[in-house]
Amino acid sequence: MQVLLAEDDDGVAAALVEVLYDHGHITRRVRYGRDVLTYHRSSDLLLLDLGLPDTDGLDVLRALRAVSDLPAVILTARGDERSVVRGLRLGADDYLVKPVRLAELLARIDAVTRRHAARGGPPVRTVRAGDIEVDVDARRVRVAGTEVELTTKEFDILAVLAGRAGRAVSREQLLDEVWGDTHHAVSRSLDVHLTQLRAKLRRPALLTTIRGFGYRFGDDATPGD
Repeated sequence: MQVLLAEDDDGVAAALVEVLYDHGHITRRVRYGRDVLTYHRSSDLLLLDLGLPDTDGLDVLRALRAVSDLPAVILTARGDERSVVRGLRLGADDYLVKPVRLAELLARIDAVTRRHAARGGPPVRTVRAGDIEVDVDARRVRVAGTEVELTTKEFDILAVLAGRAGRAVSREQLLDEVWGDTHHAVSRSLDVHLTQLRAKLRRPALLTTIRGFGYRFGDDATPGD
């Protein structure tokens, strides 16, 4: 398996590369978050440290999930509950806190790759609800066949909700995925964007507010290609 390792500590990286090689895996080690987005297409699994020199690993994961469903295991010294929850919500397949037992790491890697193999097929990138179609890859929304222009944040909000069509998404999760660590300062902004989004889509029942929790993208939504 081709493993992409994003780790800035030379000693940790060398130990991981060695143990992965001993178990039949070829590892490309990178030091910077930007390199993850350069090399992810040629990799089968990502091991991601959060404390990278150029950017926070959670921001790297968010950017990666916008373009790829590459299996990703966070491997970091950051063990606070908020970081763990955010990492998993942003799409990490597993989260391990350093120092980690190497046997456990290998077992977790095997479990993650088995789950991805069993899942099979490409991720759903188009969602339809009634006469509304959300094309996540093209960042395009059509209502009754007519394209609707959304701002970047409006589309990001819609993409998070449509990606979990028919399921409740908490307000905190939506803020985390769209705004990241700055969300405490922009909580009110979410309400404004949702109001504008509903007005542009002209389908108020499509985005349901769940009082005291969050939101849901229409129950009749169905996946596309």
